[in-house]
Amino acid sequence: MGVKYNREYKQISEELAAAIATIDDCYEFFEMERSDWLNLARNERMDCIRTLSDDLFYALGADPVVYVGSGVVAYDARQHLIKVTPATKIVHVIKLI
Repeated sequence: MGVKYNREYKQISEELAAAIATIDDCYEFFEMERSDWLNLARNERMDCIRTLSDDLFYALGADPVVYVGSGVVAYDARQHLIKVTPATKIVHVIKLI
C-alpha cells in the first residue's frame, strides 16, 4: 500500500525522528540495553533514530501500527498523518500533505 505523502520527504523524516526521540526507551527497538544506548554519543543516538525514522516510514505502509519501546507509531491514511505516542501519551503529529 505505501505511505502517501506530498511534503518533502526530508522534512517528514526530520519531524518523525524528533518525535521518535521523545520515546525514552526507543533503543529497545534495536534490542539494546539502556546502558549501551547511553554509552553512545548523542550524535550516534540521533543517527540511529534517523535510520529508524526512515525504516518506520516504509514499514507503516505495510503495517499501520508499529511499537517502538513503550511508544506507538501509527499511520492514519485517511487523515494523511503519522502519530507518535510515547508512554507520556503526548501525541506528536506529522502531517504528510
